[in-house]
Amino acid sequence: MPQSSEVRTSRRPATGAEPAHGVPGRLIALLAVASGMTVANLYYAQPLLSSLREVFHTSTAAAGWLITLTQVGYVIGMLFLVPLGDRLEKRGLITVLLMVTTAALLTAGLAGNFPTLLIASLAAGATSVVAQILVPFAASLAPDHARGRIVGRVMSGLLTGILLSRTLSSLVSDIAGWRVVYLGSAVLMAVLAVALRSALPRQAPTTTIPYARVLHSTVRMLRIHPALLRRALYQAAMFGAFSAFWTTISYVLAGPGFHYSAVGIGVFALVGAAGAAVAPLAGRWADRNLARPMTGAAFVLAALAFGVAGIGRHHIVLIALAAVLLDMAVQATLILGQHTIYRLDPDARARLNSAFIATFFLGGALGSQLGSLTYHSGGWTGVTALGGALPVVALLYWLTEHRKTDRNRARDTA
Repeated sequence: MPQSSEVRTSRRPATGAEPAHGVPGRLIALLAVASGMTVANLYYAQPLLSSLREVFHTSTAAAGWLITLTQVGYVIGMLFLVPLGDRLEKRGLITVLLMVTTAALLTAGLAGNFPTLLIASLAAGATSVVAQILVPFAASLAPDHARGRIVGRVMSGLLTGILLSRTLSSLVSDIAGWRVVYLGSAVLMAVLAVALRSALPRQAPTTTIPYARVLHSTVRMLRIHPALLRRALYQAAMFGAFSAFWTTISYVLAGPGFHYSAVGIGVFALVGAAGAAVAPLAGRWADRNLARPMTGAAFVLAALAFGVAGIGRHHIVLIALAAVLLDMAVQATLILGQHTIYRLDPDARARLNSAFIATFFLGGALGSQLGSLTYHSGGWTGVTALGGALPVVALLYWLTEHRKTDRNRARDTA
């Protein structure tokens, strides 16, 4: 196995030791809230696209760039900013990133034209990777016997932020206008920067390896670990389908068939929360070595979800069912994928996670843009065809993994 010692260093204890029983509960809560609040910046715009299209007099395809560039920004942040957590003192890095996020959101909220909003969203997406710095930060603070539980609590805050962001955005926009969504989040980011600066202990850099070598090592993970590349591509297809659905559903719900308000669209987004119910099940499937078969089942479920969405385009119950099924499938493949890649090299989990998330968020960005273009040219029928095709392609790729594994197993037992 390739050595990962090029960026491995001994862990230095944080200034201010944590209690013997673990990390203080209030700090865990703060990290969970902070993770949810920062990742929510990626999703605020999704239910607002219909309104923003009218405000800035843009086409459906052009409006879709808002989601695409926000996710592209997140990919950039994952590749170029998250690795800085090994090179710089983490508390200071988090503070700086949150202040840049604040400035970007203020610019978005005050934008007088659509290009300015796009650029600001790109910057906000890039610096919202703070969530991906806070999770390993929590892991480094936790004692061995409590690390899984503490990281799980922080991740639950991140998931909650994703699930509630669309609803919150819709409610605030309906009451006070879309600009207040961005301006309000800017205020929250500034408050969060101060709170984290005060509450987090200092952590010295964990490596002196040059920044360029750390970046190179992260990208190299995709080459030296075929399972990482395969799982990243699986999730890129699933997240692309997910993004295509949620980027365009606001157009459908605001259109002539339903005439939903921004609040109605936001309330509809809550149905996706039901997809979180699959998370503990997916974890147990992974622990029982069922990652591969359940991954295939998830691909089938996602394709079925788009079939239901296409058939029930005029029935809100069927569209809601499709949303739940899709979110369950995407959540399952994410958890199963993370379980798989974390076993590849325990000493390089941060870099494995960075490469994994960056790759599938790139798939999400492409899915958002393709979804907007497809809706513009082919309507909801075109989107459901596109969304259904992506997990089918992933399923066909998954079949090659199955055959290869069977061949290897037969050779080993011969």
